[in-house]
Amino acid sequence: EDALWEKATESLKKACERENIKYEIDEGGGAFYGPKIDIKIKDALNREWQMSTIQFDFNLPERFDMHYIGEDGKEHRPFMVHRALLGSLERFFGVLIEHYGAAFPTWLAPLQVAVVPVSQVFLEYAKQVADKLKENDIIVELDERNEKIGYKIRDWETKKVPYMLIVGEKEKESDSVSVRKHKAGDQGIIKLEEFIHNIKEEINNKVNN
Repeated sequence: EDALWEKATESLKKACERENIKYEIDEGGGAFYGPKIDIKIKDALNREWQMSTIQFDFNLPERFDMHYIGEDGKEHRPFMVHRALLGSLERFFGVLIEHYGAAFPTWLAPLQVAVVPVSQVFLEYAKQVADKLKENDIIVELDERNEKIGYKIRDWETKKVPYMLIVGEKEKESDSVSVRKHKAGDQGIIKLEEFIHNIKEEINNKVNN
């Protein structure tokens, strides 16, 4: 049993070294069923949390009396390896939200773009813009509220949506959008097709804003 434990431990070490992952040995920190790799990360408050794990398990193959037939034609007990890619989902999302302060980069944001007409007069064009974004697999919400534009901009800014597209007469006439980026503010007017190209590139490259 000790020899198997050592062999499994060496395999985990080699896996880390092969991938150039720095590691520390936690003597006595293994689970009762076998050695493991624990991935620990620090949150926004510098607290350390255990996340992903990759674990050898000598217990379950024995409990379930698992065997395989080796090249020698004899029965052998297999090693079992199991993993938890994210660890506890609740913990993972809690740390993720804290890390970004809920201001997620565009590729990770649950809502990527808000389309905001300056008045109800331009609602139809705003719908066209939103539909075009949806056709390009961009997560978008159309603001149809009959409220002042200043109020709507402030409201979307507090919701930490990565991009607002403001549309009015000037934008409608030129098939363009006025771009506002969260925290950075006004980015100027650009063609809708250019904005779509830019945001898709940002999403595909997983750019962290």
